[in-house]
Amino acid sequence: MRTFVSVAEVDVLLGESWAAADVKDRAVLMANVWLENQGLPKIEPIPDAWKQAGAEIAKEAAAGKLYAATETGVLSKSVDADGVSVSKTFSATAKNLSAGEVFALALIKPWLTKRSGVMMLKRV
Repeated sequence: MRTFVSVAEVDVLLGESWAAADVKDRAVLMANVWLENQGLPKIEPIPDAWKQAGAEIAKEAAAGKLYAATETGVLSKSVDADGVSVSKTFSATAKNLSAGEVFALALIKPWLTKRSGVMMLKRV
């Protein structure tokens, strides 16, 4: 796995108070995995935008907002009581993105392109 950002770099970008010291290493590890899974091209040195994205994701990871448990199972639920009907449909693959994830995706977007609903590498 590539290292896109380090704890020291996140400390510089966000200030040392971005997370408790005992969770920083794991949060940065999670950020690096997240960035790796975005399919970014191999570029050296790592662009500053990627490091900022990694910092934002590390902060989310430290706050427990990344790779959270997901609930699957019920895809549709309907209730009818005395003529009042309520219906909700849930997708097993639906996922809410945190503000940090959305910002990080915006930072790395120039290196990605959306094709058929899947993020793919841009061909230059």
